[in-house]
Amino acid sequence: MVSKDFIRQMEGYGLTTAKILYRMPDHPSFLQTYIWQEYDLAPRFPVLIDFLDFWKRELAGPLHSVTVTHAQLIRPAEFRAIQGEINIH
Repeated sequence: MVSKDFIRQMEGYGLTTAKILYRMPDHPSFLQTYIWQEYDLAPRFPVLIDFLDFWKRELAGPLHSVTVTHAQLIRPAEFRAIQGEINIH
């Protein structure tokens, strides 16, 4: 059984981390940090954009800033197809 995350990586998804600073609803002068992490496609980041749209629509804390980092975990040089497998007990 192959994991969904591995399949997504093979489709070109990479691990995206967003550091979200938002204002506290009751204390707008204070900033709070939220870390979000998911597999997404760079450079358009459709999964992150959907999450931020949800945030703006449903949550009370207005966004201050979003910092995004992205890393493709599987690169072409790191993946090789094998011809066979030998199990030694």
